[in-house]
Amino acid sequence: MPGPTTALLRRHCELLDEFKQRHCPGTSKWNKIEHRLFSHITHSWRGRPLTSHEVVIETIAATRTRAGLRVEAHLDPGDYPTGIAISNDRFAALPLVRHEVHGQWNYTLLPEPSAPQVSPAGEAHGVADRRRELLTRLADPRLTGLRGTELADLCAELAPLQAARAQERYSEQRGGRARRATGNQRAKPLFDDATRVMLTLLYQRQVCSMKLLGDMLEVTPTCIGHLVAETRRVLEDHGHQPGYAPNRFTTAHTLMAFLDTDKTPPRTRIMESLSHPRLTGMSRTELDALARRLAPRQVAQVERASYQRRGADRQPGSRGGVFPQKLGDRERVVVAILYLRKLCTLDVLADVLGDVSRSSIGNVVREIRPLLAEGGLLPPPATTRYRTATELLAAADEETDTPTR
Repeated sequence: MPGPTTALLRRHCELLDEFKQRHCPGTSKWNKIEHRLFSHITHSWRGRPLTSHEVVIETIAATRTRAGLRVEAHLDPGDYPTGIAISNDRFAALPLVRHEVHGQWNYTLLPEPSAPQVSPAGEAHGVADRRRELLTRLADPRLTGLRGTELADLCAELAPLQAARAQERYSEQRGGRARRATGNQRAKPLFDDATRVMLTLLYQRQVCSMKLLGDMLEVTPTCIGHLVAETRRVLEDHGHQPGYAPNRFTTAHTLMAFLDTDKTPPRTRIMESLSHPRLTGMSRTELDALARRLAPRQVAQVERASYQRRGADRQPGSRGGVFPQKLGDRERVVVAILYLRKLCTLDVLADVLGDVSRSSIGNVVREIRPLLAEGGLLPPPATTRYRTATELLAAADEETDTPTR
C-alpha cells in the first residue's frame, strides 16, 4: 500500500500534468521557457483551425505581448524519422560531469572539441551511415537463414503484402479512409520494406532481442517491435517458416565477434552441452522436432497470459512479443526437460546459464510442463542427479555416466 507521502506526490504530479495540458499544450513538464512561450502562442491560435503549415507559422509569428515578447517562426523542411535513440556506447561516451546530488538528474554536459558531423538524414555523428553498414552485416546468411538471392527474392514477393498490410493498419488507426491535404507528403519511414523483413527474420529466428537490435541500430525497442509485429503477420500470410538460428546473442560484442571470426557465443556452447542425449533422454533431432512442435503452443500460451493481464483484446496497431527475451523456445524446452527429469535443481540450472535467474527458470518449467503433459510427452525421471553446474556440464563430455548421486 502506498504511504500518504507517495499519494500526495502522485496527486501533485497529476495536477502539474493537468495544468500543463490546459495552459501550455505541446510543452514538456519542466521546461519553463516553453511554458512562458507556448502559453501566449496558445492564445494566438485559439479558435483558428490549423489547416496547413503556413497557417501554423503565421499564427506563431503573430504572437505579441504588452511586455515586449516577439516570436519568430520558420518551417524546417528536414526529415526527422521517429524512433531514433542513442546507443548505450554513445551515451557512455558523452562528456558528462555528474553533480554530487542526484547525478542521474543533475549534470553538466561539456562541449565537444569539434562540431559533430551531420548525415543527410539529419542525424548527428554519422548514425545513418553506421546503421546502413550494420544492416548490411546483419543480412549475413548465418543470421537470416537465407542466401543473398533468397532474401532478395523473399522481399520482392512480400512487397505487395507489406503495402496492403500497411494500408490496413493506417485505416484501423484512422478509423476510416485517408484524408490527406493536397501537397502533403508522408514522412519517409526509417526502414524500407526489405530491411523490415530482414529484421523480423532475425527476431523470429531468435538471433537476439528487440532491445539489442534497437541499441545496435540506435532506435527505440518500440520501433523494432512495431515493424516486427506488422511484418511477422505478412510472413505468416506468405507461409514462410524462418526456423531457429543455431546461435543466440545477448550482447553486440558477441554478435560482431561471430560475424568477424565465426566465434560461437558462450550460450550456444552451453546449450549444446545441455542438449546432449545423455541429459535429455532423446536425440538432438527428436529434441528439435519437439521444440518446433511446441513453439506455436508457447506463443498461444503467452498471448493468453497477456490477455488475462490486459483484460481485453490487444488494441489495433499494438505490438506483441514473439518469444521471451531471456530464453528462446528451444532453450525453454531443454531447460524444462532437464528439470522434469530431476537431473538437477533450479539453482544448478541458473548457475549453468549465468544470466537467467532461478525464478525465471521456475516460470519456464511451470509453462512448459502442461504443454508436455497435454501431449503425453512428460520425460521419465533420470537415475542420476547432479549437484553442481560443473558436474552437469561435464556429464555431456564423459564417455560413461559417472555423476554424483
